Amino acid sequence: MTTTDETLTTWQPDVLGHGFERLDLPLPPDEEGAVKATLVRHVPSAAAPLPHGILDFFPAFTKRRRRRVEPDAAAAPRAVLYLHGWADYFLQTELAEHLTASGFHFYALDLRKFGRSLLPGQTPGYASDLAVYDADIAAALARIEQDVAARTGNNVPPTIHLVAHSLGGLIASLWADRNPGRIGTLVLNSPWLELQGSSLVRSIAMHLVEPFARTDPKRPFRFPDMPAYWESVSSQAHGEWYLDPEWRPRASFPIRAGWTKAVLAGHSAVERKLNIDAPVLVLLSGRTRIQAEWTADLMRADAVIDVEETARRALGLGRRTAVFRYPGALHDVFLSRRTIRQQAFHDVAVWLSSYPY
Repeated sequence: MTTTDETLTTWQPDVLGHGFERLDLPLPPDEEGAVKATLVRHVPSAAAPLPHGILDFFPAFTKRRRRRVEPDAAAAPRAVLYLHGWADYFLQTELAEHLTASGFHFYALDLRKFGRSLLPGQTPGYASDLAVYDADIAAALARIEQDVAARTGNNVPPTIHLVAHSLGGLIASLWADRNPGRIGTLVLNSPWLELQGSSLVRSIAMHLVEPFARTDPKRPFRFPDMPAYWESVSSQAHGEWYLDPEWRPRASFPIRAGWTKAVLAGHSAVERKLNIDAPVLVLLSGRTRIQAEWTADLMRADAVIDVEETARRALGLGRRTAVFRYPGALHDVFLSRRTIRQQAFHDVAVWLSSYPY
């Protein structure tokens, strides 16, 4: 991988192709050596076609675009920052297209040791404290503010809307609680707010994990492979999406003791209730079905988290929280079948537009 000064400071073509670029964000090294996060932005050309189906939900979009000849120099630009989930990376191109078409500057962040940010010799996805990602998010927000100002000529800091999925939803929730006033809204796509089962299961798991996390934090636990959700998403099986085999392997990343302790600590903090000052929108499937072997029923259910327990935990995130349910959705609502994901795109765009400042 090239790490010249140029690639660290300039936008480069991204693996997602036309309209997507990436930027390396160097971070302080850790015990494994060099560390970086990677910011991705969506920059469609002026002549680029609208994403498929956008006019079904935004019939007046073309008219509004023609009216907006010059940006309002007094208004804050609107930007979205997307965070991925566990053993994952940013690949939701349709989400980027729809939110860009709705007037937002779209960015996504591959956190350290995930996806585009995974470096040789690193332990994939490993962190012993979820607060370590504060540095990744801070670097991304600083670069977004610079980039939006350069692209718009507007020196008013942009309103940042944080959109996060699964583990990213847990990370984003804890970060938003620690950083009041920093974002306009928080949208959580099937956030991992509780261990599958219950808080009792989590308490037992924490007691079992803690000794290993203290003495051998990178010790991997042996669990049965659970590739059923991967099969529902991957175009190599029953899904629609190409998944990079290194960045999103079929069997996920190994689950390690120190990382497990960090996640369980995050779940405990959510159980005690957070105080996120921004409005929170939580998107969930209509039901859960977790099983090892793939069946067609998994194309219409969340195969990763307990959606009912998550809905209950969501109401403790802040005083302005809404839960939207999508019967038939996958764990990643934005990767569900077309009719569901387009409804979710529409709902998110309307929600974000309701809180412009």
